[in-house]
Amino acid sequence: MSPAPDERNRIRAAMDRILAGTPEHSTGALTIVALAQEAQVPRNALTQRHPDLRNEFYDRVRERGQMPDSERRLRKQIVKLKELRAKDTEELAQLREDVQGLIRVVNQLARENSQLRTALTKPRARLRVLPGQPHPPYPN
Repeated sequence: MSPAPDERNRIRAAMDRILAGTPEHSTGALTIVALAQEAQVPRNALTQRHPDLRNEFYDRVRERGQMPDSERRLRKQIVKLKELRAKDTEELAQLREDVQGLIRVVNQLARENSQLRTALTKPRARLRVLPGQPHPPYPN
């Protein structure tokens, strides 16, 4: 499908409306999706046919000291991912400590098990009854 002849003009006009805070056809978010909605063009018009206009939009947003919404979302995601990574690192360190403790316990239990097996294979000493006082008879 070929682009409409006035597509670039519609995109520039939409850019101006969004940056002025007066969107007519979109939420006014500082995103390519909102810009495409505002210009009433498909999103790929900005990503494939007119990447120069996409870049111009982002440049104009940054010139105003603002951050594009997509960049803001990505920065939030980066913060969350860094927090998750720190938690994972902490958990991994704890698990490594736990493994060392479990290895010690397993070794101790293996030693005790070996000693018990050895004790079972040795001949048992016979029981000797030591002489002592006779027990009174049990009542019937």
